[in-house]
Amino acid sequence: MTNPAPASSSPDTRSAVSGSSASGTRSHHDPETRLGAHPLPDGSGTRFRLWTTRAQTVAVRVGGTEHVMPSLGGGVYEVTLPVQPGSRYIFVLDGVPTPDPYARFLPDGVHREAEVVDLSAYAWQHTDWRGLPLEQCVFYELHVGTFTPEGTYHAALEKLPYLKELGVTALQIMPVAAFDGQRGWGYDGVAFYAPFAPYGRPEDLMAFIDAAHGLGMGVFLDVVYNHFGPAGNYLSSYAPTYFTDRFSSAWGMGLDFAEAHMRRYVTGNARMWLQDYRFDGLRLDATPYMTDDSETHILTELAQEIHALGGTHLLLAEDHRNLPTLVTENRLDGIWTDDFHHEVRVTLTGEQEGYYAGYRGGAEALAYTIRRGWRYEGQFWDVRGEEHGRGHSSDGLEAPNFVYCIQNHDQIGNRPLGERLHQSGGVTLAEYRGAAALLLTLPMTPLLFQGQEWAASTPFQFFSDHAGELGRAVTEGRKKEFGSFSGFSGENVPDPQAEQTFLNSKVNWAEREQGEHAKTWRLYRDLLRLRRDDPVLQNRQRGNLTTGHDGDLLWVRTVTSAGKRVLLWNLGEQARQVAELSLPFALPARLLLHTEGRAEPTLGAGEAALLGD
Repeated sequence: MTNPAPASSSPDTRSAVSGSSASGTRSHHDPETRLGAHPLPDGSGTRFRLWTTRAQTVAVRVGGTEHVMPSLGGGVYEVTLPVQPGSRYIFVLDGVPTPDPYARFLPDGVHREAEVVDLSAYAWQHTDWRGLPLEQCVFYELHVGTFTPEGTYHAALEKLPYLKELGVTALQIMPVAAFDGQRGWGYDGVAFYAPFAPYGRPEDLMAFIDAAHGLGMGVFLDVVYNHFGPAGNYLSSYAPTYFTDRFSSAWGMGLDFAEAHMRRYVTGNARMWLQDYRFDGLRLDATPYMTDDSETHILTELAQEIHALGGTHLLLAEDHRNLPTLVTENRLDGIWTDDFHHEVRVTLTGEQEGYYAGYRGGAEALAYTIRRGWRYEGQFWDVRGEEHGRGHSSDGLEAPNFVYCIQNHDQIGNRPLGERLHQSGGVTLAEYRGAAALLLTLPMTPLLFQGQEWAASTPFQFFSDHAGELGRAVTEGRKKEFGSFSGFSGENVPDPQAEQTFLNSKVNWAEREQGEHAKTWRLYRDLLRLRRDDPVLQNRQRGNLTTGHDGDLLWVRTVTSAGKRVLLWNLGEQARQVAELSLPFALPARLLLHTEGRAEPTLGAGEAALLGD
């Protein structure tokens, strides 16, 4: 990331960003005030617009010819030229060619020319789609580059009927904002408005979303508004005031959301994904690091703008702080919560390294975490030596507000070898399938990670494509970040910069129909069918849920006007006979599902069963 020197905003900053210096009372959402290159609605040409506090002379180079951009005041420069979509351009600041950080497409990478793109040109087929409420979402997280051998939007589109059949209702796409290099997770984005070119063109991404909507599935995008990647961020070349030294993180200087242009850079980006690309919502990466000392926090403004767009648009936070206020005050819709995942992993693996040291595991701990939504509501957390959750009760949240998983890109990829849950610490496939039954029968919002549904053998390793010294620094920085996990000190940790690390992570679709993989896939399909069709499991109210344990056996009971359901998961080493259990209620008689396909509710080690009346 470029570390610009801090500077004060010019007196004209807020008027310039609103467009009032050139457009009277125009809103900062109006097309006429947007920075970058925008084709005119009448097809007569393209408007080029930028804002800078540094440059004295400003031009745009199109097809090798430079065109001076007149000043509109307040650091805003604009020129309209008779060029059409498909034209390549680059801005020139004081004689230096400088990529456009507002570019809508960068076909040759973040350091090169941008392409003029008309985002309104795509002919949408499924215009009646209005989105999904959170309680209907079953998220499936995927990384476009490794989800298929081709690693493109078009190839991923071909898998949509499979996901529909599985029972997925919402796709969660890892970040696609353009970043340096030819491969990466996407969390090093530097050109937020330009979809990463190796995955396909903007219209290919639109076609993917359009096809998903046609099948009745929502599409959500992971966005990173807490930092920029270490290479290719040109915002500071235009104005250092996008950033501030008032805040910092492991990724560099903070984004200054009190500066009007940075604030608009983010809110405008969110609006673009939701309006022009028709994503159904956004997952905000690492919201604890979206530090803002403005009167209205940037999270609150994002929620206000997104919910005002019409239809159903959802905003989810990845946040480890266990703060219900993200929903009750900031008005976000849901929170990716760690506690459930961590208790499941500690239960199955016994791991106590790093942040897992704050979790006990076992049936009792899982019962408590599910009952309360998360483990910590202000209790002392010895990992950091402080109270965790600030004493805020989770009572104000409903079950769908909690996004639960038993693995995701972080919890797999941030392990030394990128191994999945069923490949870790002696976890058996019976235990793994039992965890799936727990996840998918709870009223919380579930999230799956690509290949999880068939216990894929392929890892998901950390990979990037940074050259030279930067690549070495990223590799060493990763080892330091996870230094509390012993596996990162070994010599067998894959090199993130090696192309083979990326190739290792591509999902192997051929194994899905084989042996234990096929058995696991059938279980996921059956669980998702029950979640969708069962009249009791359809209800998402926390008040219907009670939990407890009988020794090493976890029970989760759901009671509604439609009936009763009880999930039993044997976490002990010995088989358990259901008839011999000591529970505070009578068990329903009917076996709805057994994770190992048994016809009677005998529970071997790691096995789970769902009973109903």
